[in-house]
Amino acid sequence: MPAESLRVVATISALPGKAAEMKAILEKLIAPTRAEAGCISYELLQNNDDPNDFVFVEEWTSDAALDQHMVTPHLQNAVEQVGPMLAKPPDIRRYSLVG
Repeated sequence: MPAESLRVVATISALPGKAAEMKAILEKLIAPTRAEAGCISYELLQNNDDPNDFVFVEEWTSDAALDQHMVTPHLQNAVEQVGPMLAKPPDIRRYSLVG
């Protein structure tokens, strides 16, 4: 893992009763995103205590690689599909490794 790489934590909350539908859409992002230039790792997690709570934990080679990911057709399509299922806006945070 390069020290200069960018880490991302993206939290996505589904409305009650929408977790299974949202999960199916989010899972479809994994393979095409992992194939993108600049993607080091891309994992989807679901909270064991709250199935409506999803988190992507990602690592990218740079901000530019992540910015490119944000405009890919597969991500834009997923954003459109999950929009009506969101309990609140996604919380997407970029991090740099400290030590």
